[in-house]
Order: sequence, then structure tokens, then C-alpha cells
Amino acid sequence: MRTVLLTGFEPFDQDLINPSWEAVRRLDGVLLAQDVRIVARQLPCAFATAVTGLKALLEAYRPHLVIATGLGPGRSDISIERVAINLNDARIPDNLGEQPIDTPVVPDGPAAYFSTLPIKAMVRALREAGIPASVSQTAGTFVCNQVFYSLQHALAGSGVRGGFIHVPFLPEQVAQAGPGQSSMALAVQVDALRIAALTAWNTQLDLAETGGQVS
Repeated sequence: MRTVLLTGFEPFDQDLINPSWEAVRRLDGVLLAQDVRIVARQLPCAFATAVTGLKALLEAYRPHLVIATGLGPGRSDISIERVAINLNDARIPDNLGEQPIDTPVVPDGPAAYFSTLPIKAMVRALREAGIPASVSQTAGTFVCNQVFYSLQHALAGSGVRGGFIHVPFLPEQVAQAGPGQSSMALAVQVDALRIAALTAWNTQLDLAETGGQVS
């Protein structure tokens, strides 16, 4: 049985839930094909432990494809990340109270890594399913970017493809926070991640179509 590893984060910044984990955990054990199974696991939202947890999962499951996910506050769609940068610059403390500023994810590592997923094919598949999606040009500088960069660093040269997806708030989170925030229903997020994973598994050569931004 071949494995597709999906990760989501624990809640952070006083939230009681994290939609990335709520969506990912509902896909644990789902078959993408007869011999391809999703394994979903949670990562801590802390600079000191997230990468250790990620590396332990890579070692334990030896996945054939990896998609890490996280909450993107303010995002209005499923955001397929293009690039991870070698920079930690935390706007808020993580769940262990740490707030690194202008530190590298990997000392002496490359400035950036690109996703090795077919990001544009994934966006098209999601849009065709009626789910808002786009290519994102930044994964931020918090733990999400740290995990994305560390994942690509760990997989470099291995032939295993990997990348990162940001998901929006859930409606109940926005209802508590007040107006002005975008959200997406949990059932839609679950379906979106399943479609994204299936497309990534089945697509070796990405589409040659625009996914850029003017600014």
C-alpha cells in the first residue's frame, strides 16, 4: 500500500479549532486508488517542535506524496502555495510562546524552495468542482512556511513530491470573530483536500497556464 501523507495543525492564537486539522483528519484512511491510502496526522503549531514532528512522520510512513496544510487567516479560497522561503518572522508567538524574528528555517539553506506538486492542475480541478481556489505566492513567515520549507528541504532529491495548502476559516470561527472575514464550510474543505490530493497523485506534468498575480 502506497501512502499519501496529509498534515494539519493544532489550534493556535486562542482558537479552539484549526480547520486544517479538522479537514485533514476526516480523510485519514481514505483510498485515493486501490493501493493508495491517505494517512492524516497533526503537527504542533510551534517552531521548536513542528519540524521534528514532520521529520518523524516522514521516517515512520515513508510517503510517496506529502501535502501539508494550515489555516490562512483572511484567505477566501483554497490557496495552493507555490514557494517557501528560508525565513522565520513571527507576527505572534507560537503555541510555546516563541516568536523568532528574522531567523532562517535552515541555516545556510537555499533562499527558497518551490512546491513540487502540480499546483495549477490542482487549482483547475478544484475550480471545476465548484470550489474557489488559486495559486498563492506566499506561505507567510510563521510555522506554516517553516513546515513547508522544511518539507521541501527534507524531500529534495528524493523523488517524493510535496507542497503546502492554506485553507480559510470555518464559518463558526468567523461567527465568533465578527464580520469581515471569509470562511468555507468544513465539508467543502474536506472535499477540496481530497480532490487536491487525488489530482496531485494522478498528475505528473503541471498545466502551462497562468497562475500569477499583478501585485
